[in-house]
Amino acid sequence: MSVSGVNSANPALEEFEDVRTVESVSLTLTLDNGVIEKPKFELFRSRAFRVLKNGFWGFCSGEFEKEEGLKIARENVVYEGDSVVVEVSGKGSFELKPKIKHEDVSLEEKVEFLKEVEMRLKGENIVSTRVVYMENVRKVEYCDSCGSELSYSVPRTGVIIQAVAKEGDNMQFCSKRILKPAGYECVEQAFELAEEVVRILGDLLKAKLPPAGEMNVVMDPVLAGVFVHEAFGHAAEADHVLQGASVLAGKLGEMIAGENVTICDDPTLQEFGFYPFDDEGVRAEKRVLVENGTLVDYMHSRETAAKLNARPGNGRAQATLEPVVRMSNTYIEAGDYSFEELLEEAKSGVFLAGTRGGETNPATGYFQFSAQYGYLIENGELGEPVRDVALSGNTLEILRNIKLGDRVEFDPGFCGKAGQLVPVSDGAPFSLVRARVGGHG
Repeated sequence: MSVSGVNSANPALEEFEDVRTVESVSLTLTLDNGVIEKPKFELFRSRAFRVLKNGFWGFCSGEFEKEEGLKIARENVVYEGDSVVVEVSGKGSFELKPKIKHEDVSLEEKVEFLKEVEMRLKGENIVSTRVVYMENVRKVEYCDSCGSELSYSVPRTGVIIQAVAKEGDNMQFCSKRILKPAGYECVEQAFELAEEVVRILGDLLKAKLPPAGEMNVVMDPVLAGVFVHEAFGHAAEADHVLQGASVLAGKLGEMIAGENVTICDDPTLQEFGFYPFDDEGVRAEKRVLVENGTLVDYMHSRETAAKLNARPGNGRAQATLEPVVRMSNTYIEAGDYSFEELLEEAKSGVFLAGTRGGETNPATGYFQFSAQYGYLIENGELGEPVRDVALSGNTLEILRNIKLGDRVEFDPGFCGKAGQLVPVSDGAPFSLVRARVGGHG
């Protein structure tokens, strides 16, 4: 795909129009405790129309023809405002070709696959299982008043594996997932993940509550990735910065982390947050947010880029909703430590893995996350398992003192913002931090 470059020298426009046509075909299959649920097939096709005039946006979506949709959007420009956008244009098309197309595998084969995965979940004390298969192909056509004409097609495939184990009054839950911009070829990993779920649940049933207080914590790539995405990434979205709702506001060019810390957002990586161009017609490219500890950039839409003299490329939308500033594949680059060396550096504390959600405040940098499971660290080695672990701290304090492992791994998911969900991926190496740990019910 060939798309013209974007830089901060591009002029700002006070008038602008664009049209985005989105077609999405999805299939979801669920095997719940051995019972296959009715297959869920969805076909979506619609258009989104935006018009910027007098600094105010008019918007409309539906199955309108181009001129009719733009006419309605123009009529929705009912006030004057201060919005402007960066001028950028591009032409091109992109198709991500899977190794195995979804349609080349029968529904019966997919159901049989789910049953085979579930068989790997059989184990002592496991009382509930759920395996979900998802496939989607998203096709987008985009044009705008700058002369852009773009199109792309990207397949996505996923498997979510969940199980519950019980012993007496002790009930534990574990889940693993595969979500990739790929065809059916990526599902083979599911068997290994199912066996991992069984092993972890066995440990969790024997686990005790963790010690409480501030201590050394080694995070696995999943939990460290959640930290990078939730605690740092949302604060680096330029709309939050402009709203004064980011701990990173006004800190461009400042050292906010240790010199060993580089954080990027890269939609060109073929992880779950992949896209060839964003929902405002801007070519995808790697964006370095923190370089050797210094905050060097935020993530931008066309509008925030115009206001902060920056590059757009992170304007994303669910279906035909309005684009907002969103992450793609956000990750912290690897350091020099092996996993064993991080444990040795910690000496004592906890190793925490996986995530069960949490909360973060981009304006203050405070975060609290729950890990799926963990182990005590004693004399630099893994000890007994622990469960129901909560981790909390301050984003910038963590980043100033973090020690990083030597290999980045990505964990996929869906990020929610402004009532919209988009596919993303969080990446990190094993990481050693100093944070507050406590148990939770």
